[in-house]
Amino acid sequence: MKKNTLVMIGGFVIAAAIVFLLMAATPGSSGVELKLKDLLENQEKYKDDFVTVEGLLIEESIVWNSSDIELKFDIKDNEENKLHVIYNGVKPDNFSEGVIVILQGHVDKKDTFIAESVKTRCPSKYEGEDMENYDPELHKNKLDQTTDKK
Repeated sequence: MKKNTLVMIGGFVIAAAIVFLLMAATPGSSGVELKLKDLLENQEKYKDDFVTVEGLLIEESIVWNSSDIELKFDIKDNEENKLHVIYNGVKPDNFSEGVIVILQGHVDKKDTFIAESVKTRCPSKYEGEDMENYDPELHKNKLDQTTDKK
């Protein structure tokens, strides 16, 4: 074989390996993002898919097994639809009532979700104050105080 042919074949093999590794390493990019209600209504349909779903944590349902590093809990939506979750990994720090849990994984059996990733966020932490309670004079005074210090 000619040297150029060998280089081209080697280049194609390397490019194919890179494409394969990218596809294998990013299952989330080929996944589906669903509402909890939609996932529960169509569990069989999404059984083989990588799914992202979120819901409110039900604190009473938390079972943490530190020796097996296994976390079991339930989430719900605003319509009281519930999903049982099993996660093999470290329990998130702010895992308490009122936290929104974002899950990535797949449906195992009826109403059970095997999570590969568990993330939390607290909605109240990022909300601003109601505009009804806004006092423009107080805001102006605080602004004046900070500019006087300069």
